[in-house]
Amino acid sequence: MRKALTSLLLATLLPATAHAWWNPDWTERAKITLNTSSQGLETKEAASGVAVAVRLHSGNFDFTAAKEDGSDLRVIAADDKTPLKFSVERFDSVNELAVLWVQLPSVLPGTDKNSFYVYGGNAKAAVEALDANGFDAATVIALHFSDKPAGSDQLGAVKPQGTLVTEPNGLLATSAKLSGDAIVYALSDKPVVDAGNQLTVSLWVKLDDVQRATLLNWGGLTLSLNGGKVVVRADKAEVSGGEVPVARWTQVALRLGLGKATLFVNGAQVAQGDLATPALGNSLRLGEDARGLMDEVQVAATLRSADWLAVAAGAQGAESKLVASMREAQGAAEAEGGGDHGYMGVLVKNLTVDAWVVIIILGIMFVIACWVMVTKGMLVTQVARANRSFVLKFREANEELLKLETHAPHPASPIYRLYQAGIRELAKRKVGEAGSLPLSGASLDAVKASVDADYVRENAQLNSGMVLLTIAISGGPFLGLLGTVVGVMITFAAIAAAGDVNVNAIAPGIAAALLATVAGLGVAIPALFGYNYLAAQIKNATSDMQIFIDEFITRVAELYGAR
Repeated sequence: MRKALTSLLLATLLPATAHAWWNPDWTERAKITLNTSSQGLETKEAASGVAVAVRLHSGNFDFTAAKEDGSDLRVIAADDKTPLKFSVERFDSVNELAVLWVQLPSVLPGTDKNSFYVYGGNAKAAVEALDANGFDAATVIALHFSDKPAGSDQLGAVKPQGTLVTEPNGLLATSAKLSGDAIVYALSDKPVVDAGNQLTVSLWVKLDDVQRATLLNWGGLTLSLNGGKVVVRADKAEVSGGEVPVARWTQVALRLGLGKATLFVNGAQVAQGDLATPALGNSLRLGEDARGLMDEVQVAATLRSADWLAVAAGAQGAESKLVASMREAQGAAEAEGGGDHGYMGVLVKNLTVDAWVVIIILGIMFVIACWVMVTKGMLVTQVARANRSFVLKFREANEELLKLETHAPHPASPIYRLYQAGIRELAKRKVGEAGSLPLSGASLDAVKASVDADYVRENAQLNSGMVLLTIAISGGPFLGLLGTVVGVMITFAAIAAAGDVNVNAIAPGIAAALLATVAGLGVAIPALFGYNYLAAQIKNATSDMQIFIDEFITRVAELYGAR
């Protein structure tokens, strides 16, 4: 009983280290969070049925695990149980880019806990019909200008009259290219009439000239720009306000009903006035006399709230702080609060191929540098000990000076080997033998030259392998920097292609790219410390050898030189 209570207490106190997993057959998922607090895009009221655009890219989703057509994608609510309705506007497995429209039942205000999951990585997943499920029933039409036109369940897909010229890398995916001619759609006004003439229109534009352009013309309703200001006209009434900048993606929205017209720019209300909903007819004209790009034209037979429009604008806007995304793999211990292990896991998962190549090369360099430092460190320690021991024997010897090779061998000492080189030269001249002649100055110079030659070889032996450390010190950071620069280039190229430039899309790729620089420094810094230590020890051993040569020649001259 006591053990059971202890286990229950620990389970209560310890935080969960990983999220639940909706279905083990799906191996990958991206966690999408909408931050409606003051740190994100602040809202005051709950918004229901919002169609949120979700961008998937290599930084937040593993396209290699998903099916090539994206038919294994599933969107699950924050409880990790409830499936959410969604539709796919783009899924490009080659360039690793995708755009989904997810219909959220509710987006709560003032919180960063509005989250859901996009699952993938199930090759056996069945194909589901999801053409228009990303939008609620009040949506009359949603024009993405992509290859596959999308409409609501009630109206089905619609196509423009004539040829539609598009730009492949627009706001989210494909955008319409405006050249002054109107894009015409056959669109009935019956849903709006049935809804009591309640209407909400929103669209995104990026115009080369905002002085005069007609954004939307639907029967008696006109939404246009005049001197950069948004103007809505219906019959003889007019409401205007707000500013649309040049060459910058901007959302323009109109809410019309109950005798009032309200204008919004980028989710913020800019004007309101008395204006009744006119007869709309069945011909919708877009972008007349406008030049630039247009995207995401949505028409709803209801009055969307200001917070609804703000969330919709924030989810699509390139600079919004609303949407955050993070890739998660099945079985990974992703901490709820995001501990160090979780952060490192995210970085490693976002490493590009070039970064992996650089890091692997740096890993090999690190192993070689460690091997050099360990082996060379053991060598210089052994050399210093052997040198000290032999020099003591040498200085104590008098008549036995030429016989230390027999009485005091020190094979690990470079000084001992220099001594051996000198003894060989003396043996050639029969020094120390009965009847031998004293050494002349020329003979002593010859002996010293021979010992000096061995000194050069011993010095080269002590310094062997040190060049590998200098390569690690100087080359490691540059290799790491190369990996980082290439990784950042790839990240920005992917972001440019996806049209998603908020910090949550950029940060994982750049942070992962910086791992290459960290790896380069991780190789260079230990190698630098090791090199400096070994260089100092080798310098000491070299100095000891130089001193010994002078001392040896002096002793030989004293004992066996000409007087």
